[in-house]
Amino acid sequence: MDPERLVRDHTVYACVMGSRAFGLATRDSDTDRRGVFLAPTPLFWRFEKPPTHVEGPAEEQFSWELERFCELALRANPNILECLHSPLVEYADPTGRELLGLRDAFLSRRVHETFTRYALAQRRKLSADVRTHGAPRWKHAMHLLRLLESARDLLRTGILTLDVGDRRESLLAVKRGEVPWPQVEARMTRLSRETDEATDRSPLPAEPDRRRVEAFLHDTRRASALRAEPVPERPQRQ
Repeated sequence: MDPERLVRDHTVYACVMGSRAFGLATRDSDTDRRGVFLAPTPLFWRFEKPPTHVEGPAEEQFSWELERFCELALRANPNILECLHSPLVEYADPTGRELLGLRDAFLSRRVHETFTRYALAQRRKLSADVRTHGAPRWKHAMHLLRLLESARDLLRTGILTLDVGDRRESLLAVKRGEVPWPQVEARMTRLSRETDEATDRSPLPAEPDRRRVEAFLHDTRRASALRAEPVPERPQRQ
């Protein structure tokens, strides 16, 4: 069970994430690739189970096994939900396209809690940097603003949009350190408040459609089992 082979041979969905997906890429930006692989069902019949995630084989590449990916998406994990909405899809086989068709099933008002909790943790780190070094890590400050805007708009509209559009230049100005920290902090506070206010009126359901996702996973596992090669005959006891 070679983890890298699972990614190479069994990927069902692959996309580009990070600054390129957000519309914030510059000449020096890396290309972050994320993906989902479907471990063949017979691999789960062993004591040693397939990995839940694999780093590589390429640089800046990270993949999740389908079940783990779905679990995290149902929990409204920000990174996972954003992967499903990347505008830069590099590959999707029939299973991957079916997964993309389930994007709305994963979305719920849970995103308020998970996005806000993540944003609060990042803001504390930025504040600690200011106290210790006199300035935050400006790139992280930019991405936190982007995340807060994305969460607010998702709760307002029910649609998760990654590309920042016409907000690109104002966000890149933050990355370059051209906006004073008090202004950036005030913007974060306003966005957090607007996110809170959007929750009560959000068109999103209270909970994700777990049953629909589970039916997809069950059918996918079953199809994988039916495609598997016959199990070799067990050796006879001497």
